[in-house]
Amino acid sequence: MSARAAAPGTARTGIWDVLSTCTSGCIDHAAPRAPLAGTARRAASFTHVLLRAAADRDRLAEPGRLRRHARAALGALDVALVHDGPLLRVRGERTGGPGTLVVVNHISWLDILALLAVEPVTMLAKQEVGGWPVMGPLARRAGTRFIDRSSPRGLPQAVADLAAELRSGRSVVVYPQATTWCSATEGGFRRATFQAAIDAGAPVRPVTVRYLQHGAPSTVPAFVGEEDLASSLRRVLTASALTARVTVHPPLAPDGRDRRELAAAAEAVVLGRHRREQAVPA
Repeated sequence: MSARAAAPGTARTGIWDVLSTCTSGCIDHAAPRAPLAGTARRAASFTHVLLRAAADRDRLAEPGRLRRHARAALGALDVALVHDGPLLRVRGERTGGPGTLVVVNHISWLDILALLAVEPVTMLAKQEVGGWPVMGPLARRAGTRFIDRSSPRGLPQAVADLAAELRSGRSVVVYPQATTWCSATEGGFRRATFQAAIDAGAPVRPVTVRYLQHGAPSTVPAFVGEEDLASSLRRVLTASALTARVTVHPPLAPDGRDRRELAAAAEAVVLGRHRREQAVPA
């Protein structure tokens, strides 16, 4: 379940909100910024990609189109994509079995483009994302499922709906940290979405997203604190030598685990907290 980080000291707004210690002070360019002419070119190219995606309307949710647009968007931003490990190989509609619960650490809105460029999987996002200018309508057309995090009564139904999606054979990406952090080693996993995998008998596929500049870890794409989307986008447009590295780990079986154990196993893998866990074949 995706969320934005609340600034330290601010009130929580929903039952699933998590306060992140990451703020705009965590964000720094790890390389010289791109020249103004290059930034302007990127902005124009990125706008063109968004317009082309919008022109696809309801066809945007087609996997091939979604992957092409995501890769084109990364290319327009001059963000290189590195994919480590196997393909996601999400199970479901093609095999007659349940879908896969894909669990990912959360740093930025850029995570979504990086994941879709590897495998166009249905995203689960907070309801507010649907109201973002430009991005919101595109997310809806891409098949994103939205949840209302403001009501404690909504949690059981959200888990039940997610389990139903998985049983139907649809694979879904969730962000169990429930907020954004400035790096791939911060934060922890909340457990609710893992109950949906257990209820559906669905495998859990851990995925780690990291950002680098000239091979060094970079916080420049982080979308944290009280920053708005436009400010974050401007910073990404000015970043040089930015790479998104998507590492796909072996899937975890829910068999015999409760949601606490399954969440802990996935967290250890995704955030690099090395614990030996039994995996199922891809």
